[in-house]
Amino acid sequence: MNQKIVIIPGTPNDDNREYLPEMIKTTDMVVNENGNNSQVYPARLSEYTDMVLDGIEHTWYEYVPASYDGTRDVPLVLSMHGGLMTGWGQAVYTSWTLVAEREGFIVLFPNAGKDKFWIVETEKEKIEEALSFKVEGKSMHLPPDNPEDNQDMNTVLELIERAKHKYKVDEGRIFIQGMSMGNMMTSQMARYHGKVFAGKAGSGGPSSPGVLFDKNDELLNQAGPLAVWQTRLEHDQVPPHFHGDTDYVVKRNREYWKRINQCRELPEIKIAGEDNFAFYKGEHADVVFRDVKNRDHGQTFDDAEVVWDYLFSGIRRGENGEIVSSEPRIPRKGDDYAIALAAGSANAYVNNSLVAMRGPVRKHQKLKYHGLSGDAIVRGEYFMVPVSFLADVFDATHRAEHGGHSVELQFKDGMTMQFARGSIGCVVDNRVHSMYCEAVFKDGELYIPIEWICKRLFNNNVSSCGDVLYITDHHAELSLNMALLIRDEILTKDGA
Repeated sequence: MNQKIVIIPGTPNDDNREYLPEMIKTTDMVVNENGNNSQVYPARLSEYTDMVLDGIEHTWYEYVPASYDGTRDVPLVLSMHGGLMTGWGQAVYTSWTLVAEREGFIVLFPNAGKDKFWIVETEKEKIEEALSFKVEGKSMHLPPDNPEDNQDMNTVLELIERAKHKYKVDEGRIFIQGMSMGNMMTSQMARYHGKVFAGKAGSGGPSSPGVLFDKNDELLNQAGPLAVWQTRLEHDQVPPHFHGDTDYVVKRNREYWKRINQCRELPEIKIAGEDNFAFYKGEHADVVFRDVKNRDHGQTFDDAEVVWDYLFSGIRRGENGEIVSSEPRIPRKGDDYAIALAAGSANAYVNNSLVAMRGPVRKHQKLKYHGLSGDAIVRGEYFMVPVSFLADVFDATHRAEHGGHSVELQFKDGMTMQFARGSIGCVVDNRVHSMYCEAVFKDGELYIPIEWICKRLFNNNVSSCGDVLYITDHHAELSLNMALLIRDEILTKDGA
């Protein structure tokens, strides 16, 4: 297929403060916010209004690429807008139409049925609280007691049936994706009607754990395994009724699909610039977790691109209903060279494998105290690892003297390094260098600042977030949710 993608230039409106400016629909206006950036209204986006179900009028939007001629089956993607938005708003705030044009698939952008809010589940004890959450004077709507009576879900299913009759749709490659409240709706569709889809994806708007697990921590699911993509944003604190428990909610949403898909192995980690990926391999289907550095609530403009490239392009439903994986456009593979460390953990994640160290990672402060009348100023805090770990990772020989207070490493390329307790200096190939901080001796091990070693001597990229450090050979910015994932799900595991 490989049709050429062209982004049409628009007229920026940086003074806009509306959630979804209506002017976008009739002009070339574009708006920009951290994480939420629009494109010019797509010329091929068609609006439809009809009585879809129960005599109630619904509106939706269809994007059919120029290459579609009805001679072959093509994939179908449903993309669900956020609360107080519209189907056309979801089209302009994503790149789904651009990717569809290149790849030749069809996209549906439905409107929510009531006040631009999807009808989504809420725990019974939190219904009153959810209804009190108002935006622009509008609030969420109560879901029916029986999910089969959920009008929004039934409308989406009917729109899929209409698309299958109208176009040549590959029924094994129907996908659903959503943003914010649209992501909550996407998750709900997956829990009850997941067998309709080969995969689901979403950005922002994780589901409340109370609709995912019962009080005994059992899964609440009627549809079974599904290939899943979850995009989170580092600065996202939405929805606010999670009351600061965002970390827990994000973790539980990830755990939910890991358990359903039976993802038992450690993930492979890949960090490319601001994109932080964790690829989980499941017995029934895979899970992809993406966290984006320095982004607020919403979705990145390229979310459709990465979802398609890494996941949707390589999955389908088989004849027996199973999830069948093939090679996606971009393989779901972790960084070939990477070291992840967490303060206090004696495990390291090295090239997607767990490695045990002879002592835990420590954070050491470099102090200035001379001339301060007994006071001190912290001039830096650095991740320290045993010298023996450096030898193990880089396959160097390790020779200790003076009771381990002096250590020399010999690398296969001939390079030598020598460190000594209490000295900020080290000797590299018989030349003196000054490190970030002095070497320290703790619990029978000589510790050194691995950040300095990898940056200065190996020209690595080093990124930290909180108490987690990530080292690799390319541009990588460790994000908050990925740092939490690495610490909690990987480096706290027992054994290597």
